[in-house]
Amino acid sequence: MIYNMDSDPNGHDPVVIQLKDLPSNYNVLRFLIDDKFKDVIVEQQLSFKAGKLIGTIYDALKPRYKMAYGSENVLKSLNKLCVRLVFCLYAEDAGLFDPNDNHVFGNYLKRFEAQDIRVRLKNLFTVLDQKPEERDLYLEDDDPQLAKFPYVDGNLFKFESKETDEIPSFTEEIKHLLVTECSESLDWSKISPTIFGALFESTLNQVTRRTRGMHYTSVENIHKVIDPLFLDDLKAELEKIKATKNAKKKEADLIKFQNKLASLKFLDPACGSGNFLTETYLCIRRLENDLIRAYTDMAFLESEDFNPIKVSINQFYGIEINDFAVAVANTALWIAESQMLQETESIIKRSIDYLPLKSNSNIIHGNALRIDWNGIVSNSELSYIIGNPPFVGQSRRTAEQSEDMYITFGKGNPETKLDYVLCWFRKSLDYLKGTPSSKIKVSFVATNSICQGESVAVFWKKAVADGAEIGFAYDSFKWINESKNLAQVMCVILGFSNGWDKKQKIIFNDNGMTLCEHISPYLKDENDFWISSRGTAAPESCPKIIKGSEPSDGGHLFFNLDERNALIKKYPILEKCIRPFVGGDEFLNSKAGVFNRWCLWALGFNTAEFSKIREIRERLEQVKQTRLQSTPDNRISKSAEYPYLFCQIRQPAGSYLIFPRHTTDNRKYIPIAYLNPDVIVGDACYIIPDAALHLFAILISVVHMKWIKMVCGRLGKALRYSPSVYNNFPWLTPDDRHKAKLEKTARGILAARDKFPENSLAELYMDDEMPPELKKAHRENDNAVLELYGLGKNASEEEIIRKLIDMHAEKTA
Repeated sequence: MIYNMDSDPNGHDPVVIQLKDLPSNYNVLRFLIDDKFKDVIVEQQLSFKAGKLIGTIYDALKPRYKMAYGSENVLKSLNKLCVRLVFCLYAEDAGLFDPNDNHVFGNYLKRFEAQDIRVRLKNLFTVLDQKPEERDLYLEDDDPQLAKFPYVDGNLFKFESKETDEIPSFTEEIKHLLVTECSESLDWSKISPTIFGALFESTLNQVTRRTRGMHYTSVENIHKVIDPLFLDDLKAELEKIKATKNAKKKEADLIKFQNKLASLKFLDPACGSGNFLTETYLCIRRLENDLIRAYTDMAFLESEDFNPIKVSINQFYGIEINDFAVAVANTALWIAESQMLQETESIIKRSIDYLPLKSNSNIIHGNALRIDWNGIVSNSELSYIIGNPPFVGQSRRTAEQSEDMYITFGKGNPETKLDYVLCWFRKSLDYLKGTPSSKIKVSFVATNSICQGESVAVFWKKAVADGAEIGFAYDSFKWINESKNLAQVMCVILGFSNGWDKKQKIIFNDNGMTLCEHISPYLKDENDFWISSRGTAAPESCPKIIKGSEPSDGGHLFFNLDERNALIKKYPILEKCIRPFVGGDEFLNSKAGVFNRWCLWALGFNTAEFSKIREIRERLEQVKQTRLQSTPDNRISKSAEYPYLFCQIRQPAGSYLIFPRHTTDNRKYIPIAYLNPDVIVGDACYIIPDAALHLFAILISVVHMKWIKMVCGRLGKALRYSPSVYNNFPWLTPDDRHKAKLEKTARGILAARDKFPENSLAELYMDDEMPPELKKAHRENDNAVLELYGLGKNASEEEIIRKLIDMHAEKTA
């Protein structure tokens, strides 16, 4: 039994949990650690429940709209209705409608039949948008309960048009959800305003989120942006003031600090439903309330003529392309303002009128990439740019988003092939031009691709030349959010400015944080360096790395083992031209010499020998049709003329090294191996023909792996190998002594693998389960490569990276 004496001093209500069930119910013990944690948990639970209820109401109302208004207007009406309902549910519980009745909204609707609710809501929204002097003189006589509701203002209930302010008929089920489940059973005054983010996403389908790159940001991740950007410093400054012994100086400094808080201006140029702005407002107001508590003379605070609050939602600016999100963001800020007002009232021991709404946030509906941000807030006034702009790769961009890229970077420029999110980085840096160094600081969440591979040289080289400096960064971390469909994305967070006013920079990662004097765009404690694409230029004295052959056949040139055996048994002539095939998955997960996938490989064969075979002829016709459906005049459609061949053929004539394009970053080494030319390799792998043993030794060494993990692109957390990684590696040509040593250690690795024929490379190279013989062979190989590069056997990761960067800089100088 567990007793919480804070909630029940007499210990009458114990929580009973079996020991075997404690691991899944450990949260009941949180009160022993952190009193505030309980409130956070309750707030989260209420917020999730509220979001789910509104999502259910949304789904129930949507089919009841008549499509005569058009699908776009139907969605606008429905979205607007949901926002208004949430505000009413919050306002009744927070006492904004009637301090003496926290069910005034639900009780008003409860009196009516379900079919009458739509009309009664229209009447209520009309009254909420009317000043008392504008209302019907007989309203109190006709409906005294409706007359109780105050004037709200803020344009939240303003009627715009019949098409976009429509309300459909209610059912008993919808009335029950709204009146009983929402109004009577849930305390909306305790929800987090960030619930609006989850609400927003719950009303958008998966396709909409994907094309717009929307990823709702959790409060935890918001603080990864705002804490190191400004909040940590503001908290430290206030604590220093509060510790001042001289009362007069302390009071003067508190007033000065409060004026500073009121002068700060924030912009989120992709604000969505306003989570960043709302959470930032809450944090700034909490600081203000904290300083109000610190005033030694409380008499003037309690005066009816003095308003102690100086921070306003007017200081918060946002740009958002979705009109519904704009309404959500405004409403979220109003709810946040109300919650913080109540906290201030509890400090000064008097009430402050909240309605009608007296302030407006500056959330603009529009495309941030086609708007002059100075027209929203001048760069001479702004303090911080924050946010989580949309992540959209080139293959998933809409035509409008592609045009945004062309407008931002110029059509034909290499930046247009990078992630869409970089448009906001470029736009921010342009906005900062002409402002004093580090006057405006920026921090964005972004996909980790912007600090990997070609993005660094293509985007950041120009940005750094223009004055951009990274002040702090969160290295790759898995996205966690609170929407009902979690986005599976690997992200980074960058804080940057036109110059950074602190000498010490910070890199955060899973292991804590690293203090440094400079952060490179690869998010390393190193000087800037740039890895060019060099996709075709092989390094001196090294063979060229190329991609495997591309089938583009719709799968019709491929056979599994049973299909292959059956065809060869029936048509022995096919044995020569049905070859074993490996892609990245087959290479890593098959046993050595075992092939479960086969392909038709007709290169060098007389196609007349098998073109009359019905099974093959049908497959070739399917290949032809698949290729003809590609974009006209491109290489794939042209290859329909020879459906018996791969679309692109790069198969070597001799033995070759195979390198998977994508592999998990959890391995210490990326497995590579030699294959003979009879094994066809697909374009999910890279190949290096005629690779010498000493080259194999270097490629599979810890030295090369540190380079890969630093400069390669990634697919999520998976490493993405490419020619630029290979071509830019600081290769050394070993002398005869070193070459002999490397050849010996390379043979040692291959021999160690041969001892485990029943294991795939993926199994052999699981770090925790790598056989001791293979570990020893790799350790000896690592030592030989480290020696070649002038490094000691126990060289640290930092020493290896610094050596490679210096060598690269020397070669490219």
